Amino acid sequence: MATLVEQAREGRPRAVARLISLVEGASPQLREVMAALAPLTGGAYVVGLTGSPGVGKSTSTSALVSAYRKAGKRVGVLAVDPSSPFSGGALLGDRVRMSEHASDPGVYIRSMATRGHLGGLAWAAPQAIRVLDAAGCDVILVETVGVGQSEVEIAAQADTSVVLLAPGMGDGIQAAKAGILEIGDVYVVNKADRDGADATARELNHMLGLGESREPGDWRPPIVKTVAARGEGIDEVIEALDKHRAWLEAGGALTERRRTRAAREVETIAVTALRARIGTLHGDAQLPALAARVAAGTLDPYAAADELVAGLTGQ
Repeated sequence: MATLVEQAREGRPRAVARLISLVEGASPQLREVMAALAPLTGGAYVVGLTGSPGVGKSTSTSALVSAYRKAGKRVGVLAVDPSSPFSGGALLGDRVRMSEHASDPGVYIRSMATRGHLGGLAWAAPQAIRVLDAAGCDVILVETVGVGQSEVEIAAQADTSVVLLAPGMGDGIQAAKAGILEIGDVYVVNKADRDGADATARELNHMLGLGESREPGDWRPPIVKTVAARGEGIDEVIEALDKHRAWLEAGGALTERRRTRAAREVETIAVTALRARIGTLHGDAQLPALAARVAAGTLDPYAAADELVAGLTGQ
């Protein structure tokens, strides 16, 4: 495992791919992998890109990769695609749109299927981000699945969240109620060469102005218009990302965000472990006995849950 981690640190794509595969497969070696990677993480800046289907997330991601590579930075891309509810498979089509970077040794692109996980990301995304971080990526771009109004998990995983919109994707009322407009640090109106782009930007600016009041010095999310397919406006997006990173670092918010992200990751792992332990009780006498008492009306479900938790934790 130490050799594998060292090869990933050198940027060997096969080693990185194998580590992420161990993460996705919940391998018994996962704990050993994370223990080896822990001292190597913390250097990458994580940028999340989210938005509705069709706004140009993959094309924008590819354009950002090109811009960062011109600046000499190593880039990791984690592209999440939805899984089929029937076969469990995924097209993983984001790689098709980013094929121009496939032969670049300074870019690592990994597609992941959600496998039914809600929130716009795959369950293994936090650990996959950790692998790319330890592999020496300067910037990690995380592209979510095409999300709606409530799939905002990316805000908890990224240092900076970019929300993409496009003309013709809904009116001002739609923008006002969309949960994704409450988590953005940078807003991008893509396909700005289409009719209605200026109106979309104005409506977005108006809706942001209706949000909660900001104190002097607070971050005001900028709105950038782009035509990602032609690379137009991408430099302005990079500039906005750099400004937000500088703002986060100056006020200590970056450290706080990463601590919050780590807390969420630890909590998720702990809850998953507890859920697995509860699952083993189906073959034990405790859970069926409690269920029988609840069904008979001799015990309420909250008291039964308390007994179950006490049996799990020993308290």
